[in-house]
Amino acid sequence: MAASVSPSPSLRQCLRPAVALRDFTTWKVGGEAEWFAEPAGSAELQALLRWRLEADLPLHCLGAGSNLLIADSGLAGLCLCLRRLQGSRLDGREGWVEAEAGEPIPTLARKAARAGLSGLEWAVGIPGTVGGAAVMNAGAQGGCTAEWLHSLRVLDPARPDQPFTLEASELAFAYRHSRLQQEPLVVLSARFRLEPGHDPATVTARTSANLHSRTSTQPYQQPSCGSVFRNPEPQKAGRLIEDLGLKGLSIGGAQVSPIHANFIVNTGNATAADIDALIAAVQERVEAAHQLRLHTEVKRLGF
Repeated sequence: MAASVSPSPSLRQCLRPAVALRDFTTWKVGGEAEWFAEPAGSAELQALLRWRLEADLPLHCLGAGSNLLIADSGLAGLCLCLRRLQGSRLDGREGWVEAEAGEPIPTLARKAARAGLSGLEWAVGIPGTVGGAAVMNAGAQGGCTAEWLHSLRVLDPARPDQPFTLEASELAFAYRHSRLQQEPLVVLSARFRLEPGHDPATVTARTSANLHSRTSTQPYQQPSCGSVFRNPEPQKAGRLIEDLGLKGLSIGGAQVSPIHANFIVNTGNATAADIDALIAAVQERVEAAHQLRLHTEVKRLGF
């Protein structure tokens, strides 16, 4: 449907209608966005948010498109992909790191390692951005975002000209959770405090070892969203699924990975409906066997 307020000529350069979202998700599924934009900077982002308010459209922020399952029917409103908001500044002496929301978290981990900053070695295999990592409190191999994040610069889409700072203590961090999952705030940048003074070669070696561990035990060659289910600590979701013999279980083009049971992969022609049905099937089988409901890390949009 057409927006009630036409975008300005300057916005038309970055704003596109009817864009296939499968090209912007790591699962490679999803219908069309009514409107889609990749802002190149904060000023362009704020202009898009002002137009969205005037046009009275829903808003969806995609990040790098990981941890997202977008319906085959697509999404009404404005979809923002913030992956062009990249850049970082590192203080190797004091340990401060500032990164834009669209900076890939693996890229930041490698930069920190080269600067002799320890703390993000775990993040090298996370398929997402700095902003997405903050929203999800992303973590792996014993580390997580909340341990190192100092503060965020954010925007309320209802007041796009008034960015403000949230301290880490205000984000209600928990396992794979932050308050940003309930509040429609847009992350602009993040500030981390890492441990300075380490040998860059040693930190780089640890970072590379973590990446090798992940790529050798997870299906990195096929489209996925990363881990599908949260671990019901102290148990591991992947182990519960594997012990039920569900590796390889398929619905349409969606498959529980034969490599790692907490990954659902697109074998080539999956639809979002296939993936959604397979998630539900795994939840039902685990619940029937263990009286335990697995909860997803995945955000579902448009269902």
